[in-house]
Amino acid sequence: MTRDEIIAILKEAEVLLEGHFLLTSGRHSAKYLQCAKIFRNTKYAEPLCKELADKYKDAGIEIVIGPAMGAVQMAYEVSRHLNCENFFTEREDGKMTLRRGFTIKEGQKVLLVEDVVTTGGSIKEVLELVKGMGADVVGIGSIVDRTGGKIDFGVPFNAVLSMEVESYDRDNCPICKKDVPLVKPGSRKIK
Repeated sequence: MTRDEIIAILKEAEVLLEGHFLLTSGRHSAKYLQCAKIFRNTKYAEPLCKELADKYKDAGIEIVIGPAMGAVQMAYEVSRHLNCENFFTEREDGKMTLRRGFTIKEGQKVLLVEDVVTTGGSIKEVLELVKGMGADVVGIGSIVDRTGGKIDFGVPFNAVLSMEVESYDRDNCPICKKDVPLVKPGSRKIK
């Protein structure tokens, strides 16, 4: 798909929001990508996840893993295109873990997925977890990379759409200075 086709899907799905947002990372931004809306309809999820899966189609992926909640459906849809298993991680006592009988055998080829990458915090936790279990992490994939390609996980990283979306720490946020109400649209609680 072309960049314009990808953006058209994201706009139709009402994924790109504008305002004053508190990101999971704790940073502020004037734009928010509500990628959960992609997974409300297969007409959005199927082509975007296929596009990502195609980037890893020759990598011998055996398991696709995504952190709950945002990447549960995504892991399933990407794994469907790669014809392999899919798992999700969950937080238990604040720490990412595999539960529900999900296990990884040493050396299994794993692809990690996340809907949106800003700082990569959640996916870095999953990376540490599965590497600690002996997995061969072949790569990481996301629908949207908000860093414009600047993030480095130490393994191959591919995104369906890479765009630099500016974000600010709370103390230097120009949107705060304009008294625009702050909204936390994501699912994870911020401490």
